Amino acid sequence: MMDNMDIRWKQRFQNYEKAMGYLEQALQIPNPDIVQKAGIIQFFEMSFELAWNMVKDYLEDQGFVDIKSPRGALKKAFEMNILENGHDWMDLLQDRNLTAHTYDEQKATEMELLIQNKYFPILKALQLNFKQKSNE
Repeated sequence: MMDNMDIRWKQRFQNYEKAMGYLEQALQIPNPDIVQKAGIIQFFEMSFELAWNMVKDYLEDQGFVDIKSPRGALKKAFEMNILENGHDWMDLLQDRNLTAHTYDEQKATEMELLIQNKYFPILKALQLNFKQKSNE
């Protein structure tokens, strides 16, 4: 049973690395148009979904089995020093709900800048942290 859990977060991590690679590529597009911004936002959503589920799987592997929501997973991970910038993660969680408005060019631009300047760096830090864990 525990072996499956262990494998689960590692598999999730591999998918997270893939999604983050796409997000990183998309963020390098100079002056993205609305379609490209929508792509950036889509890869951001994917990366975040994988991030919190990976954290949840990892915490379950550590014996915390009562985590049901992204908020719960992030709070516990912050308590356990798995992630830093707790406030930024909570902002990310809130702003994640704005991403449904990608058809609104101004909102898409705001979101793209937030991802670029605020959220990509913390997602990347989590990726590096888990890369270390997966090599342990």
